[in-house]
Amino acid sequence: NNKVDFSYNQLADPNFSFYDNTLVEAVKSEDHLVYLFFLCLSLCHTVMSEEKVEGELVYQAQSPDEGALVTATRNFGFVFCSRTSETITVIEMGKTRVYQLLAILDFSNERKRMSVVVRTPENRVMLFCKGADTIICELLHPSCASLSDVTMDHLDDFASEGLRTLMIAYRELDNAFFQTWIKKHSEACLTLEDRERKLAMVYEEVERDLMLLGATAIEDKLQSGVPETIVTLSKAKIKVWVLTGDKQETAVNIAYSCRIFKDEMDGVFIVEGTDRETVLQELRTARYKMKPESLLESDPINICLARKPKMPIRVLDEIPNGNYGLVISGYSLAYALEGNMELELVRTACMCKGVICCRMTPLQKAQVVDLVKRYKKVVTLAIGDGANDIGMIKGIGHEGMQAMLSSDFAFCRFRYLQRLLLVHGRWSYSRMCKFLSYFFYKNFAFTLVHFWYAFFNGFSAQTVYDTWFITCYNMIYTSLPVLGLSLFEKDVNETWSLCYPELYEPGQHNLYFNKKEFIKGLMHGIYSSFVLFFVPMGTIFNSERSDGKDISDFQSFSLLVQTTLIWVMTMQIALRTNSWTLISHTFTWGSLGLYFCVLFFLYSDGLCLRFPSTFHFLGVARNNLSQPQMWLCLVLSTVLCMIPVIGYNFLKPLLWPVNVDKVLNRIHFCLKHPLPPPVQTKVKHPGLRRSAYAFSHKQGFGDLITSGKTLKSSAFMKKQEVL
Repeated sequence: NNKVDFSYNQLADPNFSFYDNTLVEAVKSEDHLVYLFFLCLSLCHTVMSEEKVEGELVYQAQSPDEGALVTATRNFGFVFCSRTSETITVIEMGKTRVYQLLAILDFSNERKRMSVVVRTPENRVMLFCKGADTIICELLHPSCASLSDVTMDHLDDFASEGLRTLMIAYRELDNAFFQTWIKKHSEACLTLEDRERKLAMVYEEVERDLMLLGATAIEDKLQSGVPETIVTLSKAKIKVWVLTGDKQETAVNIAYSCRIFKDEMDGVFIVEGTDRETVLQELRTARYKMKPESLLESDPINICLARKPKMPIRVLDEIPNGNYGLVISGYSLAYALEGNMELELVRTACMCKGVICCRMTPLQKAQVVDLVKRYKKVVTLAIGDGANDIGMIKGIGHEGMQAMLSSDFAFCRFRYLQRLLLVHGRWSYSRMCKFLSYFFYKNFAFTLVHFWYAFFNGFSAQTVYDTWFITCYNMIYTSLPVLGLSLFEKDVNETWSLCYPELYEPGQHNLYFNKKEFIKGLMHGIYSSFVLFFVPMGTIFNSERSDGKDISDFQSFSLLVQTTLIWVMTMQIALRTNSWTLISHTFTWGSLGLYFCVLFFLYSDGLCLRFPSTFHFLGVARNNLSQPQMWLCLVLSTVLCMIPVIGYNFLKPLLWPVNVDKVLNRIHFCLKHPLPPPVQTKVKHPGLRRSAYAFSHKQGFGDLITSGKTLKSSAFMKKQEVL
């Protein structure tokens, strides 16, 4: 579609883009309901206007939502110009009209709606209302049932996309009814006892039998990629907790926008008790719904607490019977972070898919992070953007200079966290684990050969290898291959890493390098040292060359063992390498070739004859490596050392598969059999719609506007400037 031309409106924002000509044509044709819809948006708000430059209006809104709605309405030709305590001036399609402001029925967290009562230039009394869909639906006239159903379908679509929704309605008031109602309103405003309740009752008298005009949806302007990043991290079994100072409603709306909470959840628990007993009861009620058996005395954690009540314990992962979320306020946290309540909080929160802690102090943020570290065997990643987040930041921060200076990493977009963890973080963990396991293995195999040799040399501590080989083994012969493995190894590329976040799971449970893996490396090293010693020993023992000369000597045996060792280590690291590049080929096979070059140099006639006291293996390499039995021994030893690794790598995914093995098999299958792109289908969840009405963090400014105080002070300031 072509961009709509707003040239008919001189006050339209030139940067505003819109592509639906149908709505614009309805505005131009002065469709009655469309006219009332935009009129409601231009009148029902608490925005203040200011004309800093002639012809250029600047809006100061109590919340970004209100500012966005009034600005959008302005572009369609309904321009809110100014207000006083008694009037609102609007330019409607180029015509200036002044509405008498009779009453503002202000927004509150309980009402979740706002209304204004105005008298039009035609002397009609109109009530315009906007608010949360769940509230407005209850106030509509029965004749709006069919339109309400259609609007609800649209709101379902908006909510599924994470938009913040409002419903717009109006009512024309009879003059006699209004006169009676305004007296009640004035009396309620002037009363000193129970004023809020009386005002709410008066508001309810007029806010009924409303006629539905339509709905609005506002994008919660998050950074690009935030919801997608949260969803991807949750697939990697990374739990996201939001620790914020924002009000509960704002925090919950952000949680839904970020996909931390979803409409499909089985429930969201709200803990807002104001005393210890209430908070404890709310936490246990939530835990009972998620896992009833966790409250029984037979529960393993409860048994452990009964036996050792003062001993610190690690809370194991508990699996709930569904997907749940938890919202807890800072006031309730003050009780939940005390004494035995800590464990109740951790157990309940850790069973939830997402946790929102709102109205928190910086100290409470730090306490919650520390709480998880003490009770759970997990790694925490604290993300913050300001000085008030320094207390909880242990690893990462962005945007805020103070937070950045206290962090280990800093970046400017939240979505970069996805690649940092699932790509670079996972590669780094995999590389480090392979590096450590191979490093220990190659040194076990290298060193333990002397254990077997001790039984043949009378435990004299004589070394098997040449002194120069011992010097060069870790520094030259095997350093580059393991360095290449630790820098360039990739089990799968970054595309598959992001497509399958489940690949991140081994790092969370430390599956690739732990005590078990260390013992396996030790046993493999013992077996390899056994093969590396006894196969060359059997080959050399009472052996002769083809010309009848004896080669059953220590130097020949030493050469054969160390050459076989280098071959085995090279093939072992080749088995561990999944991503072959020019660098990895150069490092791996180049190191093997370098060994033979150095070998022939160190055992050359010229070097050994010139420095006989330092180089003793004169002609050993030339004489022995030309014998076929030596190469047969080398091949046999390499095969025997490789068989256990190949067999284990083949049988493990079949007999003892873990989730990552299944994912890797799926990736390999997809590489061989590419699948057609999936068809995108939109799934609706009727009945799970939530209200995204979050206009302000506190009570609205209706009383302040109608009192005229803010307007008088503004006029006084302008007068002072003139003087």
